[in-house]
Amino acid sequence: MSVDTSLRFDKDYVTGFSNSRQEPAWLQELRLQALELAQELPMPKPDKTKIDKWNFTEFKHEATGTPVAFNELPEDVKALIGSEEEAKNVLVIHNGTPVYFALEESVKGQGVIYTDLLTAAKEHEDLVKKYFMKAVAMDENRLPALHAALFVNGAFLYVPKNVELSAPIQAVYYQDDEAAIFNHVIVAAEDNSSVTYVENYLSTNESSESVANIVSEVYAGSGAKVVYGAVDNLAKGMTTYVNRRGRAEKDARIEWALGQFNDGNTVSDNTTHLIGDGSFTDTKTVTIGRGDQKQNFVAQIFNHGKHSEGYILTHGVMKDNASSIFNGITKIEHGATKSHGEQTERVLMLSEKARGDANPILLIDEDDVTAGHAASVGRIDPLQMFYLMSRGIPKAEAERLIIHGFLAPVVSQMPLESVKNRLVEVIERKVR
Repeated sequence: MSVDTSLRFDKDYVTGFSNSRQEPAWLQELRLQALELAQELPMPKPDKTKIDKWNFTEFKHEATGTPVAFNELPEDVKALIGSEEEAKNVLVIHNGTPVYFALEESVKGQGVIYTDLLTAAKEHEDLVKKYFMKAVAMDENRLPALHAALFVNGAFLYVPKNVELSAPIQAVYYQDDEAAIFNHVIVAAEDNSSVTYVENYLSTNESSESVANIVSEVYAGSGAKVVYGAVDNLAKGMTTYVNRRGRAEKDARIEWALGQFNDGNTVSDNTTHLIGDGSFTDTKTVTIGRGDQKQNFVAQIFNHGKHSEGYILTHGVMKDNASSIFNGITKIEHGATKSHGEQTERVLMLSEKARGDANPILLIDEDDVTAGHAASVGRIDPLQMFYLMSRGIPKAEAERLIIHGFLAPVVSQMPLESVKNRLVEVIERKVR
């Protein structure tokens, strides 16, 4: 029996929700347009993954968090952002409500805007309107349309021209009741600017069913550089749809380092469009599947500009009865001469019933380019195990070391030491 995909949210609900938050008129109008689309559009059809029985439409929607002092934040959150002295450029959102925020005056003084998305929509209306739902179209299918109609909050980060930020900007989004996570993130770096943004998603409510519908849009202007790090760690009861998109202009760089460690069923789309000549992207993703969860990951790069370069590296570990699909897609468009695309998908299976499917795909519509791919699905190399065990390392410890080494290419790329340490802890817990 499939999940009822009809919407229990109507025009009156969306209008009332928008009015209660005192949103600008254009945003309310966009929400209502998206609601109409959500009622008409079909669900997405991820390759080789049936999602018709997954829950994407039944959830508690209201925001319920309350602002707190730093010492009142949960220990898991404080572990990610360090001490109060270290938490210099951080936004914490609890159940859709901003509860803690800090931004250095030196960062503000350079014209950088960093705040929750609802505040940005009110105080920086023209900027938000310029970027919101432009990289991700709300008419793609039902889930982005539903997101646009019902998003609760998120983050807005704007870096002006020629501003280079050395300190990372951080966000933590956590949920501890049955509330859904409808989160939208915009990172916009103007020409010749640079910024590192790191986010963490946490949920601690294991007992109830809920939904995470997450969209991120990254814009890198000419000569700009954006490093985007993320660790998703949502509980088993959360059905997750996450769509992260990037657009890189001439000579721009977007670097992704994604740790996707949800315990529930997940559909993930990470797509970058290399619009300008000389643009560059590097996408690194790691995941661990366990229990009976099912996951579908798509990493896509579209080369539009000449001399553009795109790299995809995906490492997954599957255990128990978990199954995951890994699709890497490099599309070099006609006219993108001298471009280069390269991708690697590797899956390590730890049990007989675990399943991993790695599919590297090259779509080339131009002659004067270079491209390559590699994929492997297999079990732990017995020679590696023998080597470690012959030196007195117990089997379980040897397996743990091999897994950490397998995932290290992405873990090592996390820009914040506190986040990197948290990522190692999550890996330990999931493979233990």
